[in-house]
Amino acid sequence: MTYAIVNIQGKQFKLFENKYVYVPHISMNLGDRIFLNQVFLFSKKGIPLLGDPFLENISVQVEILQHIKGNKIIIFKKKRRKGYKVKNGFRPIFSKIKVISFLEKNNN
Repeated sequence: MTYAIVNIQGKQFKLFENKYVYVPHISMNLGDRIFLNQVFLFSKKGIPLLGDPFLENISVQVEILQHIKGNKIIIFKKKRRKGYKVKNGFRPIFSKIKVISFLEKNNN
């Protein structure tokens, strides 16, 4: 099983080939293919490669499939005995991406 652990906007995701992942919003158009170069770990046939901090010769090609809103997150603030209550909420935006391939560059 081939997989990679990648940094996307400060968060780490474990990506498998031809699988879907929801990540924080990437401001690109639908159908765009991008390369993720910040790969922490790459495992192929059970042999892991660790970066220091990133692997320089491996990148991941992903395609942006969809931009969607997540579930509502409620923020409630209250101060005891002061009569202060504030209720707020928002729906975060996510991007659905699909891993196309893992690209390995040779250092020859």
